[in-house]
Amino acid sequence: MNAHWFLRAARWARNPPSASRVKFVLAIIVVCIALYTIEHFVGWPDALSPDQSLRRGYRP
Repeated sequence: MNAHWFLRAARWARNPPSASRVKFVLAIIVVCIALYTIEHFVGWPDALSPDQSLRRGYRP
């Protein structure tokens, strides 16, 4: 770590983010974890997968 990150951490400690910002970031993290969990256990839907036959130069 260089001095820039220490200065940034000191500034962040003096002026912490608001409660609404923390809730917003946590909500984004929860949504990402939920999407990953659904994709891991249920699988990726075929409708959202790219169609290999439409690509140029694709020969099965």
